[in-house]
Amino acid sequence: MQEEPMVQTIFDEKLSGWRSQSSLKTVIGGVGTATSSKSYSQMELLDIFRVTDRRIRSIFLHSAIDRRYLTLPDTDEGGSLRVETQSELLNKHRRCATDIGARAIQACIDSLDARTSDISFLCCVTTTGFLSPGLSAYISRELGLAADCTRLDVVGMGCNGGLNALNVTSAWAQANPGKLAIMLCVEICSAGYVIDETLRAGVVNSLFGDGAAALGLTAVSADKAAGAAIVRFHSRIITEAIGAMRYDWDESHGKFSFFLDPEIPYVVGANVEGVIDGLLLGTGLRRSRIAHWIVHSGGKKVIDAIRINLGLSAYDLRHTTSVLRDYGNLSSGSFIFSYKRFINEGKIVPGDYGVMITMGPGSTIESVLLQW
Repeated sequence: MQEEPMVQTIFDEKLSGWRSQSSLKTVIGGVGTATSSKSYSQMELLDIFRVTDRRIRSIFLHSAIDRRYLTLPDTDEGGSLRVETQSELLNKHRRCATDIGARAIQACIDSLDARTSDISFLCCVTTTGFLSPGLSAYISRELGLAADCTRLDVVGMGCNGGLNALNVTSAWAQANPGKLAIMLCVEICSAGYVIDETLRAGVVNSLFGDGAAALGLTAVSADKAAGAAIVRFHSRIITEAIGAMRYDWDESHGKFSFFLDPEIPYVVGANVEGVIDGLLLGTGLRRSRIAHWIVHSGGKKVIDAIRINLGLSAYDLRHTTSVLRDYGNLSSGSFIFSYKRFINEGKIVPGDYGVMITMGPGSTIESVLLQW
């Protein structure tokens, strides 16, 4: 009987800890982006890729893209791009991803007035190249991160992978209050190109660019939360469209080749409303209460499908379309480039709600609800 007070005390302490934990908010406090060094206009790329097919030229020139950052090989004696082997493409991915990934993280922690030694968790997202050890190990060496920094690599999820990783990173931050967690998306899309005159290659080559983007997250008490607090996530996988976005091995070229089904905008459009309804279910919020929309720059038709099906305006998606215009589709990191432009705009009112949406292979639509 004498042991009961001690047992009760231990229980009360645990209960108090759980209550304290539930009052924490995971906040996105920092953001940083980086690109490869050289950008190209769509017309320049048509000349570099030596595209003569009128259908493919039309796709390039009606993509709503002005410029993209790419890391292209040298030209041969005849002026054509040197054909890179799969091994060379993987090496390019590792080299470039480490470079721009480290620069994006540095920009992110600079925005937080933090140091690399403050990073306790690093989650790296990529689809454009396979590495083992993963990209997080190369980034750790490049930035000199602490040996006990917890790491996670999310590989192969595609354009939606950034929000999948944000979910995991947010959960880690919530379980480790006060510690800085970094979520990094790096895509070297020029390490996934096949250069030929097929329509399949033409669609892919007209759309994607190289880029890296990082978010810094910390779980703090609600009264100290400054930034975008993560409220909840909601996901949907559309397995009947599992082959709509995919990597295949191309025997004729001896490398991986990406495929985009022309039906993707219709798949996304038909399902995005249900995803957002699921995100808001039980919150008491109507869609009209969402003041800010941060959407993946998946392509002109995909953006239009989301705008129409969610009843949004061109103004609502102004950052999505401007990122597509200036960078192309940056895959998993596109939504962070849009988020950075939104933050820099300075039009947030405390209490505002926002929604982030990404979509990619699976086919998958991911979403997160934020509040400032």
